[in-house]
Amino acid sequence: MIVRFGYVAMSLEIQDSSPSKTMTMARFAKLPDREAGLRELERIAAVNLHNTLRLLRHNVAEGIEMYRFSSKLIPLATHADLQDWDPFIALAEPFAEIGAYVRKHNLRVSFHPDHYTVLSTPRPEVLVSSVRDLRYHVRMLKAMGLDARSKNNIHIGGAYGDKPTAANRFVEHFAELDPDIQSRITLENDDKTFTVGETLEAAQRTGLPMVLDIHHHWTNSIGEPASDWWPEVAKTWESPLARTDVPEGEHLPPKIHASSPKSETDRRSHADGVKVGPLLDFLREAAKTSPQIDVMLEAKHKDRALFQLMKDFEAYQGDGVKILSGGKIEVDV
Repeated sequence: MIVRFGYVAMSLEIQDSSPSKTMTMARFAKLPDREAGLRELERIAAVNLHNTLRLLRHNVAEGIEMYRFSSKLIPLATHADLQDWDPFIALAEPFAEIGAYVRKHNLRVSFHPDHYTVLSTPRPEVLVSSVRDLRYHVRMLKAMGLDARSKNNIHIGGAYGDKPTAANRFVEHFAELDPDIQSRITLENDDKTFTVGETLEAAQRTGLPMVLDIHHHWTNSIGEPASDWWPEVAKTWESPLARTDVPEGEHLPPKIHASSPKSETDRRSHADGVKVGPLLDFLREAAKTSPQIDVMLEAKHKDRALFQLMKDFEAYQGDGVKILSGGKIEVDV
């Protein structure tokens, strides 16, 4: 099984490379010239996009083929008071440059809208803002010229005191989304509310591909190995929605999230790095049914954690693990 690794948004190795520079709405509201303020937001966004391209170049140089974009590329882009502002006109060139680089190097990229984006909500105003946020993420991917193989990963959302009803609302609200938003969504289990089984059921009902977070499963399960769920989760990546824009004869590999608990007393928070043993145990089981899998590392130390994990895998060479590049291994059954 071929396994590729990626990391989230920020680099600890490349100096002054944040793709998430921002401005608060409080600061914007105090500016005497609104139009000048909008131009400043666009300037900040241009810096974020420039840094994003720097990080992609860093990744390619290191052999890393996966990356999660920051959702904060355009400051205040979805704020309700700025809905008359269209920053994509001014930012068309840097967005297109990023997309061209992604396509040239065949990178797998994604977004993860924040936890305020919830389709299970019973509140109409929250649903409106959630759909607005999903539209923003789709617009960024389209501005890059990237098709539906680049996804926006979300959770089901809150239970609101009645988990089955909340799950039904998610399914109903998903059905009301525009098709171009639907085709770019993946669904992930969370660490407190919706388990792997419950998330898998929602994925199967909607036709969404599911991202299995093995750390979340450790903190929100009855103790069964995450690998027990893998064959059914992997099947969700064969659905029509998962295959949107995938060329005939090709396959978008299923994807997982991996991280390690910060401590025994704080098991939900992410540690600086990722422990190789539990992750390799999962990968060896997954290799029995999957020829390829992509792993997004959600570690505090970002790319530095990925580099350390690759060093840790070196100890297993000759024991069913082969290092293929700086961000890719092969795992035998």
